Amino acid sequence: MVNEHNTSPINIRKGKVILDGVEIMDGVSCTINFIPDVWSARQLDDKTPSRRWLGYDITGNFTRRRSTPWLKEKIKEYIRTGRTPELTIQGYMDDNGSDFYAEHGADLVTCVGAVLTGDLPLTRLDSNGDIVDDVINFGAKDIV
Repeated sequence: MVNEHNTSPINIRKGKVILDGVEIMDGVSCTINFIPDVWSARQLDDKTPSRRWLGYDITGNFTRRRSTPWLKEKIKEYIRTGRTPELTIQGYMDDNGSDFYAEHGADLVTCVGAVLTGDLPLTRLDSNGDIVDDVINFGAKDIV
């Protein structure tokens, strides 16, 4: 039920990150972006350009506190086989106290054909640090 007097926006602390069907228990954050490839042009006397989507990209990242050798195992698998690992990454928001949840239920975004991109940390040592947070970037083929 939606509150009568107060709004209840989504609490982004409520949710899960699921990687190949397994919840990342050490997940700290997750962002998934849809980036349209936008064509833009003007004709004579146009004050503003016309725009059209020609395609898109899906990118994102998740931060996890390292508690398993999962990433190192994926890297070793690639080195051994030469096959790029493709993942299914899901972001699941389930704040049942929010207005969004009251109207639409939980929000699930599923990225398929996700490939890890950027620097992939194998180890991190720092005399001033206290815990290891790995930020993993990815690009996905599609969302379903």
